[in-house]
Amino acid sequence: MTTIRDWLNAAAAACPETVALRYRRGGRWRTTTYAGLREGAWCVAEMLDRLEVGPGDRVGICRENSPEWYEIYHGIVGLGAIAVPVDVKLTEQELAHIFHDCGVKAVFCSARFADVLSNLDGQLRSLEVVVVLDAEPEELPDGETIAYQAYSALLGAVGEAARSAGRAFDRPGPEAASPASFIYTSGTTGRQKGAVLTHRNFMANVEGIVKSIAFRPGDNVLLVLPLHHSFAFTTCLLVPLYMRCAVTLVESLKTIKANMAETSPTVMLAVPLLLEKMLARIEEGIEAGTLAKLLCRAGLAKLVGRRIRAGLGGALRLIVSGGAPISPATLRGWARLGFAIVEGYGITETAPVLTVNPMRAPRVGTVGLPIEGVEVRIVDPNPEGVGEIVARGENVMQGYYNRPDETALVLRDGWYHTGDLGRFDDQGYLVISGRKKSLIVNREGKNIYPEEVELQVMESPCVLECLVLGYREPDDEVGERVGLIVVPNLERFDAMEDQEGRRLADAEIERMVRDDVRRRLEGLSDYKRPRRIEVRFEEFEKTTTQKIKRYLYAIDTSAG
Repeated sequence: MTTIRDWLNAAAAACPETVALRYRRGGRWRTTTYAGLREGAWCVAEMLDRLEVGPGDRVGICRENSPEWYEIYHGIVGLGAIAVPVDVKLTEQELAHIFHDCGVKAVFCSARFADVLSNLDGQLRSLEVVVVLDAEPEELPDGETIAYQAYSALLGAVGEAARSAGRAFDRPGPEAASPASFIYTSGTTGRQKGAVLTHRNFMANVEGIVKSIAFRPGDNVLLVLPLHHSFAFTTCLLVPLYMRCAVTLVESLKTIKANMAETSPTVMLAVPLLLEKMLARIEEGIEAGTLAKLLCRAGLAKLVGRRIRAGLGGALRLIVSGGAPISPATLRGWARLGFAIVEGYGITETAPVLTVNPMRAPRVGTVGLPIEGVEVRIVDPNPEGVGEIVARGENVMQGYYNRPDETALVLRDGWYHTGDLGRFDDQGYLVISGRKKSLIVNREGKNIYPEEVELQVMESPCVLECLVLGYREPDDEVGERVGLIVVPNLERFDAMEDQEGRRLADAEIERMVRDDVRRRLEGLSDYKRPRRIEVRFEEFEKTTTQKIKRYLYAIDTSAG
């Protein structure tokens, strides 16, 4: 088997009635079998064929987690086209850049995004058709250059053809080296760039993951992270397909506990922020209960943990944290209650998992050992052994789409240069020390490149120069927030003073700068917007090549 399509065909043939997906709709839990999932993929491939989308064409997915997300993805890549999953929280401006950059021909989207995409009508020469879910034909916008189609209507039209011989899904399609997904990640130049990941990249990563993490065929994997996120995609779409186990989709972050109680998941993969919040609520409950508090103080926390596990469905045997660094206190808190929890490390460009803490011998404070098929090295180490982390394996991307220069910067002699700094401890476990790049990773595991934010800020005529930095509030243990330092363009304010015949107070200038900067930042996703904006009236110190010396500056968290 060489492609993701082969894996789906094999699963549907070997265990057609096994539950692939479990989801709540219409007030009750429903299921899709592997045979049903493949039939859904057949229908999507047939839709695309009728819309004149074929192998190599790019197809966007702008949709929240849903069973349709799975069948849409499999239909796209089964046909040999390339999926371009995007974050539903992106702004119109960010979507436009991605779709323009890779020449998206068709997009599957939720009804609420149809109007957003209609605003791009005429701007995107490659985009020909938008297929809208959760909408009837009469509810669709009228497009000038974009044709709008209702997913439900297309399903009805292609159903018979999709189930017959000669369907589009079964035609010669992708090969192992064919791109399966373009996953966009922010670039150091301030523009998002698409990591080209092939069928083999993903399959190699899955094969390594299942040898490091004890997934089982009967597992029920809880999906809480968005599927456009590479960690969620590989571990909650591809790994379950390979292992032929079930995925349960939570309704929302607010219903996780209730959904777990109703569906009894065995494995949960999450970012640290979610695990931290869940643990905090659990610990609040323990403190509020006399018996539970006494048991924990007596060293019997695992007895309390049994009751907690029962409230989460009674079957949870493994928690995997990824996407961002996790606090050792959070790891120890879950483990103290008897839950098996391990941390891993990965990068979108490596499909994404590189290392995982082994369940048999996890080491808190490290991100574990390289998974099978992945080599990890430290280059240019300092006397303490800290250097840049580089990785090699079949999971490493082909490169960035249409970005040969940026590809050459990170892919050298087969090694992917992560830009992260780390070292190996005395047992060979990888310890992350920091970042070579200026990348900011927030508590949700989202990547924010300062250059992208700075580019937007510099559109303000009120700003002479600016610097975006990561920072932590005093109580933050993991992740970073986005902070901004701006230097006002005093020539503009001098001219304003001359025009108005009065002198502006420094506080007034600061207010105008902040207000204008916030307006400029509205084009970015909320998580990229600075939480602190400092105004300084002195220009930044620079190198001889006029680059700001970033290391000299930090966000002041003492100002409240």
